[in-house]
Formats: sequence, C-alpha cells, structure tokens
Amino acid sequence: MSTSCGSSRDEKHACRRRIGVLGRSRAKHATLPASLPGLACRLLIGLVETVTATTYGWLVLAFPLAGTIGIGLGYRKLPGRSAGWIGTGAIFLSFLAALGALIAMEGHGEHHRQMVSSLWSYASTVGVNAQMSILVDPLSVFMILIVSGVSTLIHLYSISYLTEDRGFARYFAYLNFFVFSMLLLVLAGNFVLLIAGWAFVGAASYLLISFWYRRKTATAAGIKAFVINVVGDVGLVLGTYFIFKHTGTLDFLGTFHAAAAGAFGHGSSGDGDLVAGCLLLLVGAFAKSAQIPLHTWLPDAMEGPTPVSALIHAATMVTAGVYLIARMHPLFELAPAAEDVGAIVGALTLLIAGTIAVTQTDIKRVIAYSTMSQIGYMIMGVSVGAYAAGLFHLMTHAFFKALLFMGAGSIIGAMAGEQSLNKMGGFRKAMPFTYGCFIVGGLALSGLPPFSGFFSKDEILLVTGERGGWHWALYVIGYLGALLTAVYTFRMIFRAFHGEPVPEARELEEGHLHHAEEARNPADGEVEDTDVGFPGPFHTIAERALPMRVAMSLLAIGALGAGFVQIPKVDFVIDDFLKPSFIGSKLYETHTRNGLMVFGIVLGTLLGLAGIAIAYRVWVARPGTAERARERLRPLYELFVNKWWFDELIGALIVRPFAAFGSFAKGTFERVFVDETLVGGTTGIVRIGSAAVRAAQSGFVRYYAALLVLGLAGVGFYFLLQT
Repeated sequence: MSTSCGSSRDEKHACRRRIGVLGRSRAKHATLPASLPGLACRLLIGLVETVTATTYGWLVLAFPLAGTIGIGLGYRKLPGRSAGWIGTGAIFLSFLAALGALIAMEGHGEHHRQMVSSLWSYASTVGVNAQMSILVDPLSVFMILIVSGVSTLIHLYSISYLTEDRGFARYFAYLNFFVFSMLLLVLAGNFVLLIAGWAFVGAASYLLISFWYRRKTATAAGIKAFVINVVGDVGLVLGTYFIFKHTGTLDFLGTFHAAAAGAFGHGSSGDGDLVAGCLLLLVGAFAKSAQIPLHTWLPDAMEGPTPVSALIHAATMVTAGVYLIARMHPLFELAPAAEDVGAIVGALTLLIAGTIAVTQTDIKRVIAYSTMSQIGYMIMGVSVGAYAAGLFHLMTHAFFKALLFMGAGSIIGAMAGEQSLNKMGGFRKAMPFTYGCFIVGGLALSGLPPFSGFFSKDEILLVTGERGGWHWALYVIGYLGALLTAVYTFRMIFRAFHGEPVPEARELEEGHLHHAEEARNPADGEVEDTDVGFPGPFHTIAERALPMRVAMSLLAIGALGAGFVQIPKVDFVIDDFLKPSFIGSKLYETHTRNGLMVFGIVLGTLLGLAGIAIAYRVWVARPGTAERARERLRPLYELFVNKWWFDELIGALIVRPFAAFGSFAKGTFERVFVDETLVGGTTGIVRIGSAAVRAAQSGFVRYYAALLVLGLAGVGFYFLLQT
C-alpha cells in the first residue's frame, strides 16, 4: 500500500504535529492509575498514532463488504435475527473507522489533507494507468461519516421492522452491499473506481427496490430505476472519456492539476470537450439524484421496504449527484455553462417536485417528492459555488429525511401496510412517540428555527443571492419551494395524525395493533400471501420496538441540533473543515458576511410559518377546503396530480418509439439476417459439408484407392507445372 499527502519533509512535519498532539494527550492521562481504563486509554492512543487516515479509509470499505459476504454465504446457519445484528455491527464498525479517519486527517496541516492510497494497479496499458486507489480528504471523510452513521441507524431500525420477513438475511446482505457501494463511490480516487461504485449503487438499488420480488409493482419499479440509472452510468462514462482525452489521466488530483495547467486550452476545441464532458457528468448526477427529467424512478422506488426508502433518500444513492458535482468542481468552474445548467435544473426540480407533493396521497411518495425537492436545493447550491452550504444541507437532510421515513414506516405498520393518507387519521394519541418524531422532522424539513433545515437551506439561498444577476431568479424559486415544503409536509402530518381517529387508530388506543384479514399490495390492491417474496405477516410500530425507538430518537436529536454546527455567516465550522478539498476554487468563500442574511432568515421563517398555517386552515380548521380548491383549479390540479405528465411524455417520446423499433428489428433484421443468414447460413454450410463427407465415406476400399491415386496425380501435376 502506498500513501501520499505531500513532500516527504511536509509529511514529517505533519507527523510530528500529530505525535505532539497525541503526546500531550498522553501526558494528560499520565496520572491515570495502572488500571484497565488507563490501559485501554493508552492502547487507544497508541492505535491512533500508528493507523493512518488512508488505512482507516480502507477499513471503512472492508467492514460492510465483509458483512455482505458473511451474511450472503452464511445466512442458512445464522440463527434468529443475528443477520441483522451482524449487518448493523459491520456498518457501525465502518462508522468508527470513519471517525478514525477524521481524527488521523486532522493531524495533518490544512494543505496536506488530500491523501491518496493505492493497493495495486487495477489496469495498466498504453496511455491508461488506473490504480485501485482511494482519496481521503475532508470531502470524502465528511461523506463517509454521514453515510455510515445514518446507515447504522437505518440498519438498527430494520432489525425490528423486517423481523418476520422471510427474506430477512437476504435483506441485510443487500443493505450492507448498498452501503459498501456508496462508500466506494465517495472514497474513489479515480474515475474507474468512481464508475464501479456508481454502477454498484445502481445494482444494489435494483435489488432492494424489487426486494419483494413477487410483487409485480416492485419488480417493475426496480427495473425502471435500474434502466434510468444506466442512462446516468452511460453519461458518466462518456463524460470521463471527454475529460481523459485531454488530461491523459484517470486520477482525480492529476485530472484537476492538468485542467488547471491548461489541458483543455483556451478558446479551442478543448473547451467544447470540457463543457460536453461536464454536461455528461451532469446526466449521471441527474439520473442518480432524481432531477428532472430523469427523476421518474424515485417515487416508484417506494415499492421497496420503508427502511430502504430511508437509505436511498437520506444516506446513499440520491446524494451521489451532489457529491459528484462538488468533487468535480475544478472542472465545472472551467465550464460555467455546465454549472448554469446544473443550477437551473436544480431550481426547476425543487419547484416542480413541491407542486407534485402537495397532491400526493401515498405517505411515502409525499416524502419521496420532498427528497427530490431538497436534492434540487443541494444541486443548485453546489452548481452556483455554494459547496459548503449544499453539503451542509446534505448532512442535515440525512437526519430529518431518515427520521420522516422511519416515522412513515411506523404508521404504515399501524395501518397493517396501508400507505394512503385518505385512509389515515387521528393517530396522535395512539402513537405519541411517532407523532413527536414526525413533528421534529417536519419542522426541520420546513426550515423553521431552531431545527437543522433552517440553518442549511437558508445558507444555500443566501449564497445564491450573493451571486447576483440572473441568480436572483433561483433565489426567488428557492423561497417559493420553501413555502410549498411547509404546506405539503404539514398536510401530511395533519392528515395522518389529526382529525377523527380511523378504526386502526382506535384499535391501537385500546392496546391492539391492527392486522389485516388478508394482505394486499397498497399500490394496486392485489391480494398477497406473506411467504418469501412478499412482506412478512408481522407489522410493528416504534412505540413497541426498542431498536426503532433508539434509531428514531438519535435521528430526532440530529434533526433538532445538527444545524447548530454552522450558523450561517456567524460561525464557519463546515466551511473551514471542507476548505482543503476546495483549495484553488474561485467560488469557495469563507468568513463572508452581508445584510442579506437577516432578510433571508426572516423571510424563510415567515414562509415556513405561512405554509403550516395554510395546511392547518385547509386540512384541519376548514375541512372540505381542499376539495373546493381542487374544483376551482381543476387544470392546475390535473397537472400536479399527474406529475406534470413526465411519465406519459417519456413513454410517448422515448419508450414506445424504441419499443416499436425493437419489435420491428426483431421481426425483420433479427429474423432475416441474424437467424436465417448468419445462424441459418452457417448451419446450412456445415450441414452441406458434412453430407459431402458422409457420401465420401462409403466403406469400399476401391473408392479410397481411387481417391488416393487421384490425389497423388494432382500433386504430381502441380509440381510439373511449377518446373
């Protein structure tokens, strides 16, 4: 294994600084008695001294991979729920390794925190040298802490949520693989490993979305997600080609140095290749992060188990596009046209998703469209150069979005699998813990102080406004989206928890958890059994499952307090931490202050309160208002409830034409040319040749003698002609 973080002299100085800090730490604990705690402390200090940040990076990958392999190979021998505990333990160890990487990296100077470690040469040929290497820097450490930390809680929640499912061990093997894939993606040190992680994430999402594989709706959703993400994979690969064409390297740091040195030229065709490459990278980002028009897979992905939805939306898959743009910022800053495309698409996505969420009745789909909208904020943020703000919102969003999905899973359990808001109501008294978590998550999502979303979302809009010019339009769209967010969030909460209790809520108030007489698919009403390939017979709620309560409580604490990590334009913890990953950026500014901050914070708070007030008036204070508004605004309602007809447009413009072309090609080209000419012609030639050989093998010696004489005569005649 090789590690690099600067010149050897710089490395020595960084090492001395780290040892000095640890030495002072040792001195501080020197008074500890020679007891077990003192010995453990000294051993821990020694371990931190000897293990490098990149070694911790490899351990971050090793633990979930080991969990995947162990559960996948030994699931038949694992008793009870041990597969769940093993999977959870593997991700928790990965989180501890991520903390180790953070501590080890902090021992280096600010300019020496980009460390590359290579295990072996993955592919080495003419002009290509791809290493099996990871890049450990503040950005990757920031991401692995979020991914592994939130994923640990989702694994813990899943132990109770899927306890009676027949695919319990298979589920945790898939879940560990999903987390491993995302960690590989964010730790990749070159484009090859990035593409591998990108593809693995898509494959894992297919396995988990279609986990209940006997549901037709689940398998269709899994295929849809996989196909759209393959489109993104193609964009990522082609974008890599355009970039590699000029830089001659697949290594991230090498690519960025080459770009800064003028590898793409100035005003030449290289600039066009750079813009094309960045736009293709955006195709990959939009597909993975569900931005228009490649977003239609995300709401359908709710067919998977609810913890899978939490994992996709909060800690893994959909955040990959945000990370990609932030990681490739040296290239995007040289291609401002691509940056503008990213910012505009992000702004349109956050607004369109908000309008759709207001009309949805499936509780999980409401939260799914809120994810699409919040990712739009992040994409817009990193595309306008608000890198720290966008990533800060990624962190806070992970807490409150995972919390909301877990709360949704709890109320779905109380409804025996039913997901429609039209059939819910009055669960506030029956499920006080779930209700409290929903309130915390909803207030954070709505961006109200002092909850975490208030600090991170407003910082994105603040930096966007600071850009000036046409960015003011994005600023306005962002605040319109904030109003819609509060409306659809509390519409969901009021409809599920307030009002007259439904029979399931009354049954729960009496101490009995509702169980349906026959299991049905909530998407299409199809009757199901509870055997493998379908959800299990047992439904649970957070009020009765300790692992679920622990996971949701910790996430609620994060949703409430994570925003205080960085108060916009007051302190700069996230900005300063991430700065080494953005050295050289023209747009990365820290420690700036202006009067727009106060205006934005006040406006965001007022819009959030206004949205909650609108939701309360329409769905609580004056029942029937929504129906009257729907009739008055019928064309607008049809547009929103039909999701702006994106599915229909894609079907009409892409799916059906390609399907028709495929049918035509199968009936003509494949049947006539492939089957009859290539396959049939080849077999015909072989058949004729074998018939001729069989005819020659008559069994009469005189025939063989005659053939021998003719052959010798032919050879002799040939030599006579040559002489």
